[in-house]
Amino acid sequence: MTIQWYPGHMHKASKEIKAILPQIDVLIEVLDARIPYSSQNPMLAALRGDKPCIKVLTKSDLTDGERLQEWQDYLERERDTKTLALTFERPEKMRQLPELCRHMVPGKAESDKTIYCLIMGIPNVGKSTLINVLAGKRIAKTGNEPSITKMQQQIAIGQGIVLYDTPGVLWPKVENPYSGLRLAATGAIKDTAISHDQIAHFLAEFLLQQYSANLQQRFQFTELPANAETFLALVAAKRGCLRSGGNVDLDKVSKIILSEFRAGTLGSICLETPAMIVEELAELERVQEAKRLEKETRKQRWKQSS
Repeated sequence: MTIQWYPGHMHKASKEIKAILPQIDVLIEVLDARIPYSSQNPMLAALRGDKPCIKVLTKSDLTDGERLQEWQDYLERERDTKTLALTFERPEKMRQLPELCRHMVPGKAESDKTIYCLIMGIPNVGKSTLINVLAGKRIAKTGNEPSITKMQQQIAIGQGIVLYDTPGVLWPKVENPYSGLRLAATGAIKDTAISHDQIAHFLAEFLLQQYSANLQQRFQFTELPANAETFLALVAAKRGCLRSGGNVDLDKVSKIILSEFRAGTLGSICLETPAMIVEELAELERVQEAKRLEKETRKQRWKQSS
């Protein structure tokens, strides 16, 4: 499954980012700590050049602390890259960001020149909330739905730093199907893009394998089933998500699972690790190569038959 979801304002934002990059001193990419890889925008890596970058991991209170540290270590292997894990429950830590920006460009900081930072992130990752805390007032719109910010803004946040804000930019095509499902699970992609039951099935399957203790604690099951279908059916029975005749209301129980995951009610969960991503990308490369060879074979056969 390849997800394509690219509203017009995102296309415009991509062009604007390319235009202002020469003026930018530091790039700030806001990531969801539950999906640090899947919430990255590959466009940034392509455009970054030699500019220093800060990866801000938001919603860190909702993620697995051990995996969070693993991701920070992994991301900081990139040249001139630092990470900062934040939670919106502790706004005081967000105010460390300006000083970290100054640290990334010491020459400008020491000369008291204005430091221009581009802050970007996929939809619904918490970028606007972060900006409002840094600015000390409500400048950027916030909400639980993706695609709230629609136009570019410049915001002075003190300490000689000006932020360029951009709309939440999702890339045109999410090639890795697992990344697409993770984005949907966290709410970065609108719920209309993929059915609730498809996302909940993926999430339940992952949690049964990786976070079974969380599920047992939350739903008070003495024993967990082996597969997602049975798990969703058991939750449906427990939460009154049954239609007449005892049939499972899959949409209703799926919404419950997604809502509780997004709120952190299911516990601290990280949906990916660096090792998982390496394996998935290798598999994606094999699939793409197989498709390329198949296409080439069909082309050769067509030439021979014509």
